[in-house]
This record gives sequence, C-alpha cells and structure tokens, in this order.
Amino acid sequence: MCVRVFRAALAGLFLAAIALPQTGMAETLRVVDQDTASTLNVPMNRAVVVESETPFAELSIANPDIADISTLSDRTIYVLGKSPGLTTLTLLDGNGRLITNVDVRVAADISEFKERLRQILPSEKIEVRTANDGIVLSGTVSSTVRMQRALDLAERYAPSRVSNLLSVGGVQQVMLKVRFAEMERSVSKSLSASLSLKGPMNGRVNVSGGSLTTNTNAAQSNALAGNIPSSNENKSATLFGFNAGAVQVGVLLEALESKGVVRTLAEPNLSALSGQEAKFLAGGEYPVPVSQNNDRITIEFKPFGIELNFVPRVLDDNIINLELAAAVSAIDPTNGFQQSAIKIDAFRRRETSTTVELRDGESFAIAGLLQDDFRDLNGQVPWLGDLPVLGALFRSAEYQRQQSELVIIVTAHLVTPTRGEALALPTDRIKPPSEAELFLFGRTEGSPRALSGGAGEVARQDFTGSYGYVMD
Repeated sequence: MCVRVFRAALAGLFLAAIALPQTGMAETLRVVDQDTASTLNVPMNRAVVVESETPFAELSIANPDIADISTLSDRTIYVLGKSPGLTTLTLLDGNGRLITNVDVRVAADISEFKERLRQILPSEKIEVRTANDGIVLSGTVSSTVRMQRALDLAERYAPSRVSNLLSVGGVQQVMLKVRFAEMERSVSKSLSASLSLKGPMNGRVNVSGGSLTTNTNAAQSNALAGNIPSSNENKSATLFGFNAGAVQVGVLLEALESKGVVRTLAEPNLSALSGQEAKFLAGGEYPVPVSQNNDRITIEFKPFGIELNFVPRVLDDNIINLELAAAVSAIDPTNGFQQSAIKIDAFRRRETSTTVELRDGESFAIAGLLQDDFRDLNGQVPWLGDLPVLGALFRSAEYQRQQSELVIIVTAHLVTPTRGEALALPTDRIKPPSEAELFLFGRTEGSPRALSGGAGEVARQDFTGSYGYVMD
C-alpha cells in the first residue's frame, strides 16, 4: 500500500509541475468530515484542488469522461473538468475504509460571461446559472432591447444552449394616437349661351349655338313658344325670349359659380404591449362580386373605414419604435363600375405604412400631401364665336380648380392601467330625456349629470362655436 501511495505521489508531483501554472485561479475545497458527501463545482476545461485533512491512500472517479483526477500528495487531489455532467469522487484510507464521497459537478465556465455581462449591462439585475452544458438567465431587465443584448451575449458562450427566464419590468404598454386631417376646396365657374330663332322663312328656321347642353328639340320649341323647357339639368340657367318683327328669338344663358369645402378628420387610438401587434377597424365591409370557374360568381367582402395596424417596441431610454400601417377609406359611387344589373362602387382611400422612432408623448408627421388641380376649358361654334359682341352667344367657358391637403400625425404614449371611474366615455355627456322633457318641452336630451374628474370635463364640452379653417 505504501508503494502505491508513493507512486501516486510521484505521479501527482509530475502533474502538478505541469498543471499548477494553469490553476492559479482554481477554487479550493477542503474536506473535513468523514463519511459525508460534499459537492465540488468544477468549470469545464479548468481545474480545482481538493485537500483532505485525513490522508488517503486510494481515490477513484465514477465517470472519467466528465472529470479527470490525479494525486499531488496523500492529502491533495487535482480535479480537471472535461465535459458537463455530474459524477462522484471517492476517497479511501490505507485500510480501504471510506473517507468521503464528493459529488463533482462540471459545468460551463461562466465567470468570464458574468464579467462581460456586468460591463455591458451594469444596471441590470441578471442572475446567471449553469444547467448541464447550457446557461440559464433569470431576473428582471428594464427593456426588451437589453434582454436581447444579454441573450445575444450568452449565445456567444453557449450557442443554442441558453434558457431565457428573464422578465421585463417597467412600462411596456404603448398607446398610439393617429390623426388623419384632410381639407379639400373646389371652385368652378362656367359661362355659356345658346341661341334659337324662328321665323317665316320657308315656314320655320331654327338656329342653335353655344354649349348645346340644353338645346334639344323639345327645349327649343318650349323656349320659342314662351314656355319653360321641359328638360334642363343645368344649374343657374336663365331663358330670355322676345320678338323681332316676325322673327322669334330665344336666348339661354348659363352662368354658374360654385364653391365647395370638405373636411375629413379621423383619430383612431389603440394600445398594445411592446412587441405585440394590434389592429383596429371602424367601418364596415362592402360586398364585391368575384368571378369563378364554371361561370359562377361569389361574393368577397372588402373592409373600409378607419384602419390601424401597428407593432410597438420599447427601446432604451423610453424610445418607442413604431412599425405601423394606417388607412382611411370610404365608398365612392362616382367612380364605380356597372355592367348589366351589377353595380360595384369604387373606394377612396388614403393610407400610409412606415416605421418611426419617438419618445413618450412626442408626435411625428409621418405623411403629407398637397395637391392642386386646375382645369380651363373654352368652347365655341366655329366662326360665329369669333364675332364681336354677338360671338359671346356662341361660346362657352369653364374654369375649375381643386385643392386638397392631407396630413397624418402619430403620437405615442407609454401607458399604465388605471381605475375605471377615472376614464371618460362618449355617453357621459348624454342622458336620455324623461317623458316630460320629451313631450312637454321637446327635448331630445335630458338634464346633464354632474360628473367629476376626467369624465366631468368631457361631459361639460359641447360643439358650439367656430372651428376648422377659414377660407375667403
């Protein structure tokens, strides 16, 4: 037995001469109790030194593929971690009796990873553990971006073997407010004239000139007879009729100036969790016939109205990354399609799709459009329209101009839930009338309720007074 211990000691001294320069940072475990089991954590590809207060004569390792051992003396053991796993180190004395069993746990070396993690994310409370040959991250981080940074760093040390148990703290819910504001202004002016004559030459003579828009045979006969034309779809049309001897003269003048203003405003609001997609639709669905095989027609429904889809991501320092698509559409019968008994209306649609970054409460104009259309048309009867003074009766002029301006503004807010009574509803300002208020006083709304807080502030608002744009 002494010879065996002596040989083991020599072998241990030889290994120590080679390995000790690499184990200066090794962890030391001192075994003091007999017949008890201890746990020894050994980093993979690194070594620790185990010292026993009781001299041992023999030692063995259950699985040499997990850890390798060698003796440095009759009290010191050199343990080298080879692969992740758990095995048992057994120490025996000179009489073959058990000194102790040591559970050797070999795991990936995470000391360098912890140091790098503290350097990159010093303010985050992240706990790092090993599990077999992988890394387990737990704790709370301030944002999803910092969590992803920690995961990316862990992948460098344990590729495809990282378990994510991290949770994101702080405000991670985003409310997006989108405002569609569109103004359209149109101006049109038109001036045209038509002339009809009736005389005794060969019984009857009819001469028509000008725009010819209302000079049908029936209209001419009624005009010459002094009657109002039976069909006239033109606005601001004035009819003059007089006799010049035996000749009857009818003059139709059309002078029209029209102005129009259209105001469109939509403000969809929607809240979503960071990294999750949210969808919003306020409108309806329009049936559209679709041709299929065997001369069959099916119906597909196309949505229209106010649409909003967005994905918010809360980054560092409360910066919000928004990936959004917004649209406002309406049915436009003037540009539809009709064939036989089938009529399909067109859609008027304004939409945008983009990605922006902004902070809490900030606004961004993500889209804008300024359009100015001009049209000028002048028509006349050849030669007759060039006559001085009388040529105006054979000419028509039309002027049209249309201007439109569209802007889409988004505002993002970091939000947290609140109590329900602190929120205002559109119905808070309206109260159904009683029978006395409805039948005796003709009121369509009852007396407003006294509300406090945000609901009361909304209930006190009304729609009186001027608002919008001023146009000359």
